[in-house]
Amino acid sequence: MCGISGYYSFHKSISSKNILEMNQAIRHRGPDDEGFWLYNKGKGVSFSGNDSTQEIKKYFPVLNSDEAEIALGFRRLAIVDLSEKGHQPMLSENREIIITFNGEIYNFRKIRKELEVLGYSFGSSSDTEVILKAYQEWGNSAFAKLDGMFAICIIDLIQQKLILVRDRVGMKPLFYYQCGEGLVWASEIKALLKNEFVKAEVNWDGVYTNFLFQTTLAPYTCFKNILSLEPAHFMTVDLKDKTITKERFWSFPQKLTRIISEEEAVKKVDELLSESICEQLYADVPVAVMMSGGIDSTLIASKSKPFGEDINTYTISYPFSEEEVEKATLAASHFGVSHQVKVISDEEALDQLKENIQHFEEPYSSFEVLINAARYAHDKEFKVVLSGNGADELFAGYSHTLKLKRWLTMRNFNFISPFIFTKDQFSQRVKNYFSQDDMFDFFRQSQISMMPIQVKNVLKPEIFNKINTDLSAYHLSEAKSYHGYFEYDMKYSLSSHHVFRDDLSAMKYGVEFRYPYLSNGLIDYIAALPEGLRFNGAQNKPLLRKTAEKYLPSEVLNMPKKGFSFPVHYFLKNEKRVRDFIAENLESLEKRNFFNGEVIEEWWNHQKNEYDWVKIWQLVTFELWYQKYFEK
Repeated sequence: MCGISGYYSFHKSISSKNILEMNQAIRHRGPDDEGFWLYNKGKGVSFSGNDSTQEIKKYFPVLNSDEAEIALGFRRLAIVDLSEKGHQPMLSENREIIITFNGEIYNFRKIRKELEVLGYSFGSSSDTEVILKAYQEWGNSAFAKLDGMFAICIIDLIQQKLILVRDRVGMKPLFYYQCGEGLVWASEIKALLKNEFVKAEVNWDGVYTNFLFQTTLAPYTCFKNILSLEPAHFMTVDLKDKTITKERFWSFPQKLTRIISEEEAVKKVDELLSESICEQLYADVPVAVMMSGGIDSTLIASKSKPFGEDINTYTISYPFSEEEVEKATLAASHFGVSHQVKVISDEEALDQLKENIQHFEEPYSSFEVLINAARYAHDKEFKVVLSGNGADELFAGYSHTLKLKRWLTMRNFNFISPFIFTKDQFSQRVKNYFSQDDMFDFFRQSQISMMPIQVKNVLKPEIFNKINTDLSAYHLSEAKSYHGYFEYDMKYSLSSHHVFRDDLSAMKYGVEFRYPYLSNGLIDYIAALPEGLRFNGAQNKPLLRKTAEKYLPSEVLNMPKKGFSFPVHYFLKNEKRVRDFIAENLESLEKRNFFNGEVIEEWWNHQKNEYDWVKIWQLVTFELWYQKYFEK
């Protein structure tokens, strides 16, 4: 787990100050080592950095002032092969292929054996070297073989190509900026903004989707001309003519045509999850399992026990999470694993509140409790944490999926929407409900964010009128079944939102989150199952619950679904500091002339239901985002 950065200047060499500052901006992602590779006038040279290990500095000069057409930067969080042999950028023996890689490849030992049979030898035990040699053997076909999370940059001087790759569900972020002068890429946007080609400008189309979905829908961001490389894609830049192409290397598999019993499906899920957990527990540093008290993470903890007696688990406790903490503690005792509870006080929750919000590089609708979880893991020297994230998307875990069948019936009455003329809040909600024509709209409605009419009302007309509100480009297959919803959940709830937030939260403290539910084998198997085994419309996660029956106490198994999120509404009502914080930022926001002050005041002073705070918090986090990235 690391951080990568780089640039390719199309027409001229530019100062290495660019790559130095880009790499420094993501120092938190890799405090253990750093490295650089510069290419200029047909020659490539490796450099160390100020934060490189002393051993690496013996091999490579420290990069100070230089120029380059292509530059690669790397920050290392050492997880597998802690020696200098895992240093990056890593070069092939002939120095013609160069790689920087952020992530973990869980099946790298299997791929390594396959390559050894083909005659390859290895100088390290790192997964980076396996990727490098897999690319040498199979070219772009190697990417589909990788089971893990990854963002990769490969410079192939033989083929004269630059390649950027991102894993199949986007567990590792990879952003890029493209203009006539060149291409810039990095693990986080804050690194891109350090490059001389990149100018920070608001992308109001991105802000619009952010307000509607609680996240900006990939490939766009809230920054103009800064894009997210979409999951399961690789982008190729021809170094000769500067042309750029994108290709997909994986798609959801076709549905299985043979009849599969529930018993067979449960057995296979159990086997695949065990295999995934076994592989993801592999590390040369301490590993822990983060338990929320629900089925997902608790099942991982239970199934981890056979692979190691020293399994450590922990739970983050915050206001109103008493039931989850109780169930997590009960489960840990049931399994016989070490378990600790970290109570997050109000003071800790509010500590570094502004800094934490601004770390996320776009507006957000909550306090991110996973930052506290990562901070605790860091303090306890757990560099790797196994998470239950991904199970909800993969196994139909969200409660709103249970409304899908009703919606498919009710959408036949959408013709009444134009005849709702009243403007009260209830009427607007009804109108919004009967405006959901597509599966995409149903997915949007489930995100508990602003409604389209609310975004229109709160933005000044001169801003809103520039926004492209036609979101059909984001539509996927639009299958009128659970599978149609599943596609949106995987791409926009998981890839654009949850694992993206996880990565930023964890890497802020140099911690790696891993996701056993998101192995290649599990995703392929579940996505291909008949819908009736995955979704019944009456209970969330029916297949996973069946799988968990022989592992979990009934109290955990029957616990209703709850999100692992902080009770922001509680803070808004009970903490004067938070209310003052909000009022101060809303006042600052109103002065920017982007938003309608009367609407903001109405929202702030007349909160009637449990989720009215969400749109207020989205405005506050917009203001903090704008302060951080657009004010000097």
